[in-house]
Amino acid sequence: MELTLTSDRLEALGNPIRLAIFRLLVEAGDDGAPVGAVQKMIDIPASTLSHHLAKLMRVGLVTQERRSRTLLCRADYDAMDGVISYLRRNCCAGIDAEDEAA
Repeated sequence: MELTLTSDRLEALGNPIRLAIFRLLVEAGDDGAPVGAVQKMIDIPASTLSHHLAKLMRVGLVTQERRSRTLLCRADYDAMDGVISYLRRNCCAGIDAEDEAA
């Protein structure tokens, strides 16, 4: 399951627009950013932004919260850390020669 989830998250971030959105939300910190502000900073149509945010939310990298009339988006730092942790696991442990031959 962890391999599949990490793969799905990396695939979502593999799109330049989604990566830009995610980086912007990471920079926004715990307060997040209103959807309107994200749209202005990324400079894409609302429908396109909605599509990309939906993908990031499906894989758990972004959350949304409605506050009155404002829809706030936040990066999920635990999910981001999970991806990084998965990639770093067993870092520099080397490859067993028998495993390499297989």
